[in-house]
Amino acid sequence: MKEITKKMMIIFTLLIVMAMPIGAGADEQKPAEPEQKHLMKQSGPEQKPAEQKPEEDKVTGEIDLSVLSAYIWRGQELTRNSVVVQPAATFSYKGFSVNVWGNLDTKPYSAANANYGGKYTETDFTVSYSKKFGILQVTPGYIYYALGAPYSGATAPLDSQEVFLTLGLDTILSPTLTAYKEIDHYHQWYFLLGISHTFALHEKVGLKLSASASYLLSADETTYAKYDSNSLTTTDKFNNFHDGTISICLPVAVTKSLTVTPTASYVFPLSDDAKYEMKGRGLQGAVAPSDKNSSFLYGGVTLSFTF
Repeated sequence: MKEITKKMMIIFTLLIVMAMPIGAGADEQKPAEPEQKHLMKQSGPEQKPAEQKPEEDKVTGEIDLSVLSAYIWRGQELTRNSVVVQPAATFSYKGFSVNVWGNLDTKPYSAANANYGGKYTETDFTVSYSKKFGILQVTPGYIYYALGAPYSGATAPLDSQEVFLTLGLDTILSPTLTAYKEIDHYHQWYFLLGISHTFALHEKVGLKLSASASYLLSADETTYAKYDSNSLTTTDKFNNFHDGTISICLPVAVTKSLTVTPTASYVFPLSDDAKYEMKGRGLQGAVAPSDKNSSFLYGGVTLSFTF
């Protein structure tokens, strides 16, 4: 309990720091978030809706390439001692957006063979529409996670589908609340509350601080179960606070269209249930699941080109 309280104090302290008026906010360069993915499967980072701009009669977009030291998604460790390369492309037109995201694992891990060549493990497709009402921005959307198995019985993780709704406020800390509902194989709800702020360090350099907290509600213990104190599955459904994330980014505007963003993230459980589950699903070597990691520190760099 003391450990959970300490971590909540870290988030609270970050909120205070982010709320302090340390200079005007720089134009936020939005690299693909190096965080989270899907349950019981490997999946792409949370697809953030693009901020709505005045309607234009032309297509705008962004191409990203992230190189990260690990692949952590919704508190799940999906790589082991492996660098991942994650390309993404987003195209937008009058509030509508289409995003394609992928993950290349340079050294995929399996219990049978921990040392084989790189593999493209996942491709995600997101379609969304964003509409602003005063300071409130509403973004419904749909995500298809292509994981290698579109039907039951295949050896790869089953593909997944989600619908989501994001509510965002154009105010201090830019708070967003997103509800994700899995509608295919992994029956659960995932709620994500996020805040962020960018400080101007230079006309071309910013410091972006962000934090998020989540709640996971499983509707099926066979596809998303609760774990016991030994980090072993039970016959109960998971229903508790899940993972928290604190990230620091340093977006550097090389040109008007090109941004380089070094980033570092710390992911940790928000409850004992989450700690047991994150250990149980972890990939780091340990004799007992309860000896695995439940928090993760990783980072990398993202190149972003807008047009």
